Amino acid sequence: MALVPSRSDSEALIPEVEMNAGADQTATTARVTVVQASSVFYDTPATLDKAEKLVAEAAGYGSQLVLFPEVFVGGYPHGSTFGLVVGNRTAKGKEDFQKYHASAIDVPGPEVSRLSALAGKYKVFLVIGVVERAGYTLYNTVLSFDPLGKYLGKHRKVMPTALERVFWGFGDGSTIPVYDTPIGKMGALICWENRMPLLRTAMYAKGIEIYCAPTVDCMPTWLSSMTHIALEGGCFVLSACQFCRRKNYPPPPEYTFCGLEEEPSPESVVCSGGSVIISPLGTVLAGPNYESEALLTADLDLGEIVRAKFDFDVVGHYSRPEVLSLVVKSDPKPAVSFISAA
Repeated sequence: MALVPSRSDSEALIPEVEMNAGADQTATTARVTVVQASSVFYDTPATLDKAEKLVAEAAGYGSQLVLFPEVFVGGYPHGSTFGLVVGNRTAKGKEDFQKYHASAIDVPGPEVSRLSALAGKYKVFLVIGVVERAGYTLYNTVLSFDPLGKYLGKHRKVMPTALERVFWGFGDGSTIPVYDTPIGKMGALICWENRMPLLRTAMYAKGIEIYCAPTVDCMPTWLSSMTHIALEGGCFVLSACQFCRRKNYPPPPEYTFCGLEEEPSPESVVCSGGSVIISPLGTVLAGPNYESEALLTADLDLGEIVRAKFDFDVVGHYSRPEVLSLVVKSDPKPAVSFISAA
């Protein structure tokens, strides 16, 4: 399936629009699946093959939405420093970045077309983390697709965490969409973005109902954060985390894990998951799973959103705009702008 060419780098191919044509407007439940799995590091075609198998399995359960972890396509470079120390970069680190850059995908591009076709083939909403390549800069990005095989748009992580700032660029306010779909208004924030209260508030103000939180944070405290967001936003929270072992990465010396006393064994767990689905009332519907790769599926009672907001609507009756307010700058921030004399 070919994508419509974008007219500029800053324009979404499909803006935030309603996609309810032909949908059952009386539907009160939605079945969703969260994928907890590893990438095939440095092998994007194999990762896409794996993604298709997982989507097919989730669709077999009757799932209408499938969420993948942070940077599932392109991979999370656990243990890598890219040869960085203060004041110096190594030749090996630059080679590592070259390989990582080669594993990233262009948006739009052939991999995006394949993901569009995948969503259409299995008739699911697909939300998946990718490493986006824009020239020579990489971004931690989430792509969204609908069951008709349409690419809806993207969210770029606005604040990479810690050493991530070395190899990922910064997103801006132009890519924080919430999409109005037949199963609810859905959007995504990535990993520790979810700990940014003002960014969460922007999502609440857009009416988010199915809040996707792809991550690589496998710490037990992550569950507390996800539960808080569900209660705070009165929304369903779906968090997908990778589960990966050392063997999911190339062996040394091609790929080494830094900061450890010794190289981990092939079976050593690098990221232990913790994926979870939580209701607007704070009930854990599925997970957390810290054991293995897994698919977590739950049925969402969409009426629970209204019941949760009866006594707490964070941007509605429980807000105090005359005391507290937020301004979100949603225009793109290009480094260079060309202005024609005409």
